[in-house]
Amino acid sequence: MVLRTFGWSFAVTALGLAFAAWQWGWEAFGIVLILSVLEISLSFDNAVVNAGVLKKMNAFWQRIFLTLGILIAVFGMRLVFPVVIVAISAEVGPVEAVRLALDDPGRYQDLVTDAHPAIAAFGGMFLLMIFLEFILEDREIKWLAWLERPLAKLGKIDMLAVCLALIALLATALTFAGHAHVSTGHADKTATVLLSGVAGLITYLVVGGLSGFFEDRLEEEEEHEHEEEERARAEGRPVSAVALAGKAAFFLFLYLEVLDASFSFDGVIGAFAITNQIFWMALGLGIGAMYVRSLTVYLVRQGTLDDYVYLEHGAHYAIGALAAILLITIQHQISEIITGLIGVVLIAASFLASVRRNKALEASGADGTDGAAADGKDGAQDERDEKAEVASGA
Repeated sequence: MVLRTFGWSFAVTALGLAFAAWQWGWEAFGIVLILSVLEISLSFDNAVVNAGVLKKMNAFWQRIFLTLGILIAVFGMRLVFPVVIVAISAEVGPVEAVRLALDDPGRYQDLVTDAHPAIAAFGGMFLLMIFLEFILEDREIKWLAWLERPLAKLGKIDMLAVCLALIALLATALTFAGHAHVSTGHADKTATVLLSGVAGLITYLVVGGLSGFFEDRLEEEEEHEHEEEERARAEGRPVSAVALAGKAAFFLFLYLEVLDASFSFDGVIGAFAITNQIFWMALGLGIGAMYVRSLTVYLVRQGTLDDYVYLEHGAHYAIGALAAILLITIQHQISEIITGLIGVVLIAASFLASVRRNKALEASGADGTDGAAADGKDGAQDERDEKAEVASGA
């Protein structure tokens, strides 16, 4: 089951890493590997959400999503999108950006270095909004409860995430942007950082709005299908599950693509905190995208979701760390290896905490769900879950 589902992902990983080491050396091998881990970890919740929606589609549209969808995900978001970001920031055409990356790496590196304050401000604000929206939401399962509980209470204030992000942008513009690192030394990029940061904030709000629109329409479609099913049963007519799935399949496909694009933003933009090499970036993120698709299929076929409940938390803490690093790198240079390892360490810690939690729940006789996740649980269950949090390291 595992080999059949993840076989292509294993093959692409081996070929991709071998090609990186052969073409660019062991540094590229390490960066591509880190980017792959980063993409998988940041998109883990994407696979879970995809699985929940994909199981509602018929077999034909599932194949469309897993074939055409992977082409859009890998070549569209992981290859074309980084080129577009560099082209816009460096004020050159996309073809020229690719040509420079291939034929004149020195000139390309200067362009990317000069464009980095704009890229960092845009990406830093986008990633910061993802982190703030997550950390300010009151969630049933908490990893670092001592931190997440008070922040969840503050999150009840309307538009707090936007306000905090704008404060961070203003502070960055008044500190790091005044002596931004460029190819010729340092320069004042205050206006550029402010404009790019606002653009990143607007992009997040637009993407979030589109996702919310599709979610609302999807809920309306499901309610309509449920009413039709109840009416058919009351009249004694047969109900065709395939017809109902096919009726909303195209809409579901569009929803999944918008959702995947929104999840891809954090991986692509976060990759700029690790490297400016667009081919390393495309290769590492492409390998990660293959695993996300394979994980989606695995979850659909198994019919269960993963038990490692803190991975989503670790991924979002990694996003927050990448956002801070991007804003700092407007003035100061930070090693790509250090940047990548910070995310890996946070995700590994969340994985280990999930394992400890599962063992604690199993030892206490719990069923593996958070005590606050379902109504009607007694105080003893809540106490066991609280002990599990403590045992996990929270």
